Amino acid sequence: MGTIKRGVSLYSYQNETFQGKMSLEDCIRTSAEMGARGIEVIGEQTFWGWPEVGVEDAKIHEWHQLIAKYDCVPVSHDFMLDYKRYKGREMPFDEQVASVRNDVDFGARLGTKYIRALVSIAPEVLVAAAPYAEEKGIKILIEVHAPLHFDHPWIVRHAEAFEKSGSDALGFLPDMGMFLHAYPPVMVEKFKRLGVPTNIADYIVKAYADRVLSEYVILNVQEMGGTGPSIAMAEVLRHNAAFEPKRMLDYMARIHNIHGKFYQMTADYVEPSIPYDKIVEVLNQGGYDGYICSEYEGNRWIEDAEEPDSVEQVRRQQVMLAKLIGEPAPAALAA
Repeated sequence: MGTIKRGVSLYSYQNETFQGKMSLEDCIRTSAEMGARGIEVIGEQTFWGWPEVGVEDAKIHEWHQLIAKYDCVPVSHDFMLDYKRYKGREMPFDEQVASVRNDVDFGARLGTKYIRALVSIAPEVLVAAAPYAEEKGIKILIEVHAPLHFDHPWIVRHAEAFEKSGSDALGFLPDMGMFLHAYPPVMVEKFKRLGVPTNIADYIVKAYADRVLSEYVILNVQEMGGTGPSIAMAEVLRHNAAFEPKRMLDYMARIHNIHGKFYQMTADYVEPSIPYDKIVEVLNQGGYDGYICSEYEGNRWIEDAEEPDSVEQVRRQQVMLAKLIGEPAPAALAA
């Protein structure tokens, strides 16, 4: 059996960092105090100038100082590949590979073992970049993110390409949002604030729970007189689905990091829409040895009504994760 460890994607603190309420040190210190010592970053969010103009050595030095000061571990640099940057045509293949290699270099500068690839990146590009990643001691992990899942043809195509390549530098980073077993309450409330009638909202929530095909739900909402926000609420079903956590078992050998996506943690430490108890059970069964990095995305669903408290939300998820993996909760996690 592997050892599941707790971490935080600094993406979780995006509201606070954007508003200048939290510095990089604040983000790392806060996470460390929660016992979540694995730190994942999106280079473009955390380091000004990446990737267009680069990042000064002084900023990288500061990063390493903070990581050491708070006894943390650099886990992953999440990168983007802007393959549509040229109007009317895709970026040439060689440029795509060079762009990935550039992010491999950046991950190496940060001391991460992994870099996260967006799910839209073609497998051939990652396979071509793999030998360079091997040289740098980096693994490139494609994010398996809803509406895609481990049985989706695009992900199967990646898996086949990775195996054919024979490279150990290619793998997967599952996003737990693909295991959405209930319509998130924060989304429901947001759509109601936008004008969705209660009867339509209730129907959509139940239809999601009953696993009704999204196209049927959209059609039924239209027949109920729903327009605008009501259609948009039903359209969410096209992006989200309750896929099966056990499907990770067939890919566990190439799963090295996990996004602990969550939309809302209640006061009693429950994520009402994602079955983390089942998820952790599957990870233990598969011998997963890596981090679950908190990834809070509920902020965008509440910021029109209240100020997001990302730190409190992450704290609550860390309490839940510590309990599920059987780890004594640090004092800082107490309410």
